[in-house]
Amino acid sequence: MSAPLLSVRGLRKAYGKSVVLNDLDLDVAEHTCTVLIGSSGSGKSTLLRCLNLLEVVDDGVIELDGVDITDPRVEVNRIRAKVGIVFQAFNLFPHLSVLDNVALAPRRVHGVARRQAEDDARAMLDRVGLAAKAGARPDELSGGQQQRVAIARALVNRPRLMLFDEVTSALDPELVAEVLTLIGELKNEGMTMVVATHEMGFARKIAEQVCFLDGGRVLESGTAEQVFGAPRAERTRQFLGRIEEAGRL
Repeated sequence: MSAPLLSVRGLRKAYGKSVVLNDLDLDVAEHTCTVLIGSSGSGKSTLLRCLNLLEVVDDGVIELDGVDITDPRVEVNRIRAKVGIVFQAFNLFPHLSVLDNVALAPRRVHGVARRQAEDDARAMLDRVGLAAKAGARPDELSGGQQQRVAIARALVNRPRLMLFDEVTSALDPELVAEVLTLIGELKNEGMTMVVATHEMGFARKIAEQVCFLDGGRVLESGTAEQVFGAPRAERTRQFLGRIEEAGRL
């Protein structure tokens, strides 16, 4: 059996006395989608930020392709080029065109020449269906289009791993489907992904692995069929029961 692309062992992160991640373990196989579910405050977003090195971990090891990326000697920008992340807030620069938003990091952070960066950005905008919007400003786009630009920006470095943090939470309901469809297409193309979401129907459809986080740990993990259909832990059953009562399962 091949080693996982991503391996997390004993991950701990605290803010003062508040422990958000507590001895968390996680493995993600290459070309698979892992979905993180759990209540607000369970540690999903903090975990994703640690995986992208936006947070400094207090303890534990994160390995990507067998390399310890929590080693303080690693070059952070090189790791972030390999681990793309998209948030629920689009975080686009309003004064820049769509094309410039996507090309900015390759040029400024990774030293890619302007023409190459713009060519790569145009290709990625075409991939997400927004080639015609290259010259537009973010405020001229719908929320769904802005989120697809944010995804293009994360994909332009051709990362080994993509992280999605509640990327539909800020969208109007009618715009959710276009973003989820794009994520589904990336999964079908073999992109390795970790997705935190409250969209349980989407999670059941897309995930090879579902991880239920509670108290900063992966309390239960398994296939979508197992976790949603026959959860082992009582806490998982309680969580999914409330989701089902709300009509979201």
